[in-house]
Amino acid sequence: MGKVTGFLEIKRKKWPTRAVDERLRDWKEVYLPFPQDELKKQAARCMDCGIPFCHQGCPLGNIIPDWNDLVYRDHWRDAIDRLHATNNFPEFTGRLCPAPCEGSCVLGINDDPVTIKAVEVTIVDRAFEEGWVAPEPPAARTGKKVAVVGSGPAGLAATQQLNRAGHLVTLFERSDRIGGLLRYGIPEFKMEKRILERRLAIMEKEGVVFRTSCDVGRAPTMAQLQAEFDAIVLACGAGAPRDLPVPGRELPGIHFAMEYLTLSNKRCEGDLIPDERFISAQGKHVVIIGGGDTGADCLGTVHRQGAASVHQFELLPRPPDTRAADNPWPQWPNVFRTSSAHEEGGERVYAVSTQRFTGEGRVQKLHGVSVEMVREGGRLDFKPVAGSEFTLDADLVLLAMGFVGPERSGPIQELGLNLTERGNVARDPSWMTSAPGVFTCGDMQRGQSLIVWAIAEGRSCAAGVDRWLMGKTELPAPLP
Repeated sequence: MGKVTGFLEIKRKKWPTRAVDERLRDWKEVYLPFPQDELKKQAARCMDCGIPFCHQGCPLGNIIPDWNDLVYRDHWRDAIDRLHATNNFPEFTGRLCPAPCEGSCVLGINDDPVTIKAVEVTIVDRAFEEGWVAPEPPAARTGKKVAVVGSGPAGLAATQQLNRAGHLVTLFERSDRIGGLLRYGIPEFKMEKRILERRLAIMEKEGVVFRTSCDVGRAPTMAQLQAEFDAIVLACGAGAPRDLPVPGRELPGIHFAMEYLTLSNKRCEGDLIPDERFISAQGKHVVIIGGGDTGADCLGTVHRQGAASVHQFELLPRPPDTRAADNPWPQWPNVFRTSSAHEEGGERVYAVSTQRFTGEGRVQKLHGVSVEMVREGGRLDFKPVAGSEFTLDADLVLLAMGFVGPERSGPIQELGLNLTERGNVARDPSWMTSAPGVFTCGDMQRGQSLIVWAIAEGRSCAAGVDRWLMGKTELPAPLP
């Protein structure tokens, strides 16, 4: 540990951010660099826990107390080596992961947890600045060829691990740029795309081949990939969005969140998108249905586009400010949180359900009702509260209610892959699907989840592929 009495003497400090009125005028990242002298003090709060539950909270098994101690002692070069030992992309997780590690921090039993995310991202950003993050091409090639389909965090992690094992890896992406949700789902104000680009440049120098605008399952077909490659990894995500089947859903002006966010991100990339195709919130009354991270991403984007008003709906009741009795440590704390987008404005509305949409030619009104969460026979249900009906102006409605699983067309349909009861792609303990030599990882087989789970699954899947190709593997596998 760092300072023995650090957790007694030093209080948690909030990650510094740019002023709201400043950041709403551009798309740059909200968070400012954490002053390194202050960060060393925050790292000193990490205790000698005996059993560091942050390991249990992190699917990657990040060795968090070690790099906290190294930062406190000013050993930054050792810290990045320890961080990279378990995480291919700490610059992504440090910005985008909701930090289940902090939820499991032992200090969090009766105090604020250690600022693990801030330490993590500061380590890797300094490492890039100092030139310590360099390409690591394999010493020798195996001659085996592997295709990875999908360039989100799971696909990128599997790709880098398999390439470092010596295989010749080609990464296929349906979109026009590499990155998956990191590219088109995450707004610039949460992660500027230069952060993604610098990591992709390293992977290219390591020997990875990127192929964009390839709709695998159509062009090329899976049969073509099977004929060319020794193994295939499917990391296509869970891209089928959850819809809202209520009257008026067909009205123009109602869009899925990813449709909206993708177009916004493309404009931020400099793409010329005609106004008739672009979805803008400028001057509109916006309703975002869904209170999760994707809804918050829409919220921050709506603010920057100049909406007249914005309401964010959540079906569940407002979470408590502190842990409830049935939500003890080290479980993930189900408490009320305020993201950077929520700091910027908008009204959060809890325990409401949308009943229908109305409008002349396009959506103009949302009709909703307050609901009460009840349990009957062990089953959770939401019952309308009598007399609570309301109507809200709505020129633009964004559906951010999550995803129901992977798209059935493409590889799943062509190969006839077995699915789980929840509709995800089934796999065996080696991460292989029902098609020999075809593996899967990430949201495609897990369902919608966190970036840290995606990277952990990509690393574990890569170990399974390597073992299948070579009979053994030295690649780490954080997950069974």
